[in-house]
Amino acid sequence: MLLVRDYVGHMASQVVKRLIEENQIESKAPEAVTQRVRQRMMEELTVEDRLNDEVREILVQHQDEMRRTGVSYQEMYKKVKAQLARDRKLVLR
Repeated sequence: MLLVRDYVGHMASQVVKRLIEENQIESKAPEAVTQRVRQRMMEELTVEDRLNDEVREILVQHQDEMRRTGVSYQEMYKKVKAQLARDRKLVLR
């Protein structure tokens, strides 16, 4: 991940602060809005981490078949990850 997770909270509070200052949003509870923005940012930042975990699980399930056919783990990892990303319409870095 490119961003330090602790920095996400700071970014979320700054985003909400600016939105309120520029009258883009109104909120009686900016702390609650900040918390929700932080949570969504974290979810978005961890999408690729979760995808990587899923790819590893899939490859573990097919490891015997991969060994038999002589397919490279790295090659299959890239292909499976790309296919899942396409299927889910994810934009990865």
